[in-house]
Amino acid sequence: MTPEIVVLSLSAAAIAFVHTILGPDHYLPFVAMAKARGWSTAKTLRITLACGAGHLAGSVILGLLGILFGLQLASIEWLEGVRGNLAAWLLIGFGLTYTAWGIRQAYRKRPHSHWHSHGGVTHQHIHTHHQEHAHVHQQGRSLTPWLIFIIFILGPCEPLIPLLMYPAARESVLGVVMVTGIFGLVTVATMLLAVFLAVLGLRNFKLKSFERYGHAIAGSTILACGLAVVFLGI
Repeated sequence: MTPEIVVLSLSAAAIAFVHTILGPDHYLPFVAMAKARGWSTAKTLRITLACGAGHLAGSVILGLLGILFGLQLASIEWLEGVRGNLAAWLLIGFGLTYTAWGIRQAYRKRPHSHWHSHGGVTHQHIHTHHQEHAHVHQQGRSLTPWLIFIIFILGPCEPLIPLLMYPAARESVLGVVMVTGIFGLVTVATMLLAVFLAVLGLRNFKLKSFERYGHAIAGSTILACGLAVVFLGI
């Protein structure tokens, strides 16, 4: 193993960690959806793992094809930029749609009152029809994880190809494999750790008055992540 590969391997670990932590779109969508939809910790981590792997796969495949066919780095970076913009706008679209749906759900769950008279005694009864009449299958399977997965597949790992894969390719094939593997492992591990800690922290955080706004808050969080990617370059 050459000194250059050692340096690139260490850089891969550091860049992967910083890139993931500084990109809230890598973990906040999972935390928000887990809280809103009542996912278990295990299910949340499984979805995060799948999306993290998909997130890496696109850039790895593109980088390997670029190295194999000797494509110019500028061409690969342009394609990664197109993918990144597409993924960010899809995240915005999903967040906006989910926010609108969440607001509608919150409106349907709003408490309202009825007056009842029993034996000459009149009293007020406050309840929510939507909560009482909700069907069991509403908590079942959902397309939401698949939509998030597709968005993450399209989203590129921006630093991977130009900063790590192409420089490693100048040294050896083994170097490319090692650098890519380290970057991937640290990225996914950081995503899982961030999601796990956030879900754990929110487990006992309950505000009764805000519960019906859970989906709207989740959608707004995802929308904010997409906007941050597009307009702040996070």
